[in-house]
Amino acid sequence: MSGWTTHTGTGVALDRDNIDTDQLIPARFMSTPRSEGYGRFLLHDLRYDAEGRERPEFALNRVTGPSVLIAGRNFGSGSSREAAVYALVDFGIRVVVAPSFGDIFASNAVNNGLLPARVDAAAAAGLAARLAGADATVQVSLEDLTVSLGDLTVPFEIDAVWREKLINGWDDIDLTRTHAGAIAAHRAARARHQPWAIPRGEAAR
Repeated sequence: MSGWTTHTGTGVALDRDNIDTDQLIPARFMSTPRSEGYGRFLLHDLRYDAEGRERPEFALNRVTGPSVLIAGRNFGSGSSREAAVYALVDFGIRVVVAPSFGDIFASNAVNNGLLPARVDAAAAAGLAARLAGADATVQVSLEDLTVSLGDLTVPFEIDAVWREKLINGWDDIDLTRTHAGAIAAHRAARARHQPWAIPRGEAAR
C-alpha cells in the first residue's frame, strides 16, 4: 500500500446521511472474488434501477472519475464488512469527507489507504454546495489536515496514528514492526527474568 500526503482529484457530493455498509456493497455481491474488482458494486442499488440501468440523477453517475466523496453523517455504519471499503477503493475513491463515520468502517478504510476525513456538518454542507458549481477539483492534505475546494478550505480531524499509517502506507502489521526493537528488548528481558515462561526454543530466537 502506497503512502501519501496530498491528494488532488475530482469531488462528488452524496447528500445523504446514514449510508451503511450494506448500501456501499449489498451482501449478494460479496461472494465475488476481490481480484475481479468491487468497484462496479459500489452503491449498486442506488446507482442502478431494477433493470440494471444507471439512474442519471444519482451523483456518482453524473461525475467522471471522482476520487473524493463528500457525504453526510454516520457514513459506513452497519456491519463490519471490509468489502464496503474495497468497493470504494476499487471504484477510485481515495478520500471520504463526512461529519461522522462508523468506527469499524473508518478503521478498515485506513488499513486500505482510504482517508476518512471528519469535518463538522457545516463544512461538509459547504463543500457539497461548492460541488454543484463548475470547479469540482478538491485538494486534501494530510500534512495540513485540510480539504480545499476553490477558495474554501476546511480543517478535518483524524486520529494521529491513523494519519501516520496513511502517510507511510502502513497497515496494522507495518505499524507493529516499527516497534520491533522494543519488542525484541522485552522478549530478551523476559527470557532472562522469567525463563520458565518462555516456550522451549523461543529464548534462542
